[in-house]
Amino acid sequence: MRTGVIGQLGSYHLETSSLRKQCNPKLRCQQEAAAALSKYNKGNFTNPAVCFREISLSWSTQKKMKRNGLECRAEAIGSIRATAASIEVGSSKRSPSALEIAGANIVETMFQPVLDAGPPDHSARRVSKVTVVGVGNVGMACAQTIITQDLADQIALVDISADKLRGEMLDLQHAAAFLPRADIVADTDYAITAHSDICIVTAGARQREGESRLALVERNVSFFKQIIPELVKYSPNAILLIISNPVDALTFVAWKLSGFPSNRVIGSGTNLDSSRFRWLMANRLQVNAHNVHGYIVGEHGDTSVPLWSSVNVGGVPMIQFLQDKGILVEKDSLEELHRMVVDGAYEVIKLKGYTSWAIGYSAASLVKSLLRDQRRIHPVSVCAKGFHGIEDEVFLSLPAELGRSGIIGILNIPLTEEETQKLQASAKALAEIQSKLDI
Repeated sequence: MRTGVIGQLGSYHLETSSLRKQCNPKLRCQQEAAAALSKYNKGNFTNPAVCFREISLSWSTQKKMKRNGLECRAEAIGSIRATAASIEVGSSKRSPSALEIAGANIVETMFQPVLDAGPPDHSARRVSKVTVVGVGNVGMACAQTIITQDLADQIALVDISADKLRGEMLDLQHAAAFLPRADIVADTDYAITAHSDICIVTAGARQREGESRLALVERNVSFFKQIIPELVKYSPNAILLIISNPVDALTFVAWKLSGFPSNRVIGSGTNLDSSRFRWLMANRLQVNAHNVHGYIVGEHGDTSVPLWSSVNVGGVPMIQFLQDKGILVEKDSLEELHRMVVDGAYEVIKLKGYTSWAIGYSAASLVKSLLRDQRRIHPVSVCAKGFHGIEDEVFLSLPAELGRSGIIGILNIPLTEEETQKLQASAKALAEIQSKLDI
C-alpha cells in the first residue's frame, strides 16, 4: 500500500520545479526528499511520520531558498502527508502516542525542525530504569526520593494491590510539573520491570511493634520466592537492592534465589544505621553530620557493631584524640549511644507506626552511587565470607565501594580485637538463622 506515496513524487516534482530557477543547488532539495521517500518504500522506515521528519530535517538548502520556494516545499510535504496518513504499517498506523486532532499530528504541527537540523541521535543517550517492588510507605518513599533527586529516567512500580498501585502511580504523575522528568509506570505484572538497571525490593510483612527483625524472616521468605524469580526473568542484568526486613537474611535469600553473582545482590544493611550514628554524634559535638564519619557494621539490628576505633570528626580520630588529651571516654556512654541507634527504628515505629523517609533517602543514596558509578563507600549488606575471620556464607554489612557494576570492593578497614569478636558473633547469629531457611 505504499504506491500512493510513490505516486505523489510526480506532483512533488512539478510543485518544486520552480525552485530550479531560483536556487538550483543541484536540485538537492528534491533529491533528498526523494531519497527519504525511497527509503520508506524499501522498508527502511516503518512509519510515514519518520519519513516526513527526515524530509524536513534533510532540507539542507533552505537557507538559499526564497519564500515562494519554502511554500512549494510545504505544499509538497502536505500533499504527501495527506496520502500516507491512511497507510497502514503492518497492523498499526502512525504511533498512537502522537496526539492527533482531526487527523493532524499535533506534535509535528506544533514543533517544526530548525534549519539545517540533523536527525536526533537517540543511541547517544542511555535510559536508566529503576523498579520498586512494593508500594507501601517504604516503597513509595524510595520512589519519591529517587524521582525528586532525578536519579532515573524510568520508574516502574509493582505490587499485588492493583488499585493502590494505580493510585500511587497517578499521585506521582500528577506532580509532573514540579518534578524532574521521569516516566512512571505501574502494573501487577512483572513484565513492566523489563530491562531495569536496579530492582529495589521493599515488599514484605510489616514489622510489628517490639518484633525483632530476625523474627520477621520466615514470614517474608515466601514473598521472595514469588518476587525474585520474576525480577530475574525480566531483568537478568539488573542489580538487586533489598530493603525488606530482616534485610541481611533476605539479601541472602535473594542471592540464592536469583543465581546472580554476589556483587549484584546488595542489602541496604546498616547504611541508615550509620546515618543515625553520625547524626547522634554530630548533635553532641554541635557540628554538621557530613563532617562526622563512622560506620555501624554487622547485622542491621540488635547485634550490630559500632566501629568506634575509626570514628573521625573532620579527619581527626575522635577516640584517639580524646585519649591523647587525657579525657576519659566512658564505655557506658558509647554503649548508650549505640543503643539509641539500634532502638531508633523501634521508636519511630512506636510513634508513627512505620519508618519511611529516612530509609527512602538511604535507598536513594545507594541508587545514586550505583547508577552514576560514584565509587562511594557505603556500609551495606554483602556476602561477608572471608572478611575479618568470617567463615560462614553470610550476608551482613561492611563498608563497600559501590559503582555501576554493583559492589566493586570491600574496604579493608582496621578493627580492634573487640570489634572483630563482636562482628564475628553477629555473623554467627545471622548464619544460624539462614541455615534454617527453606530456600
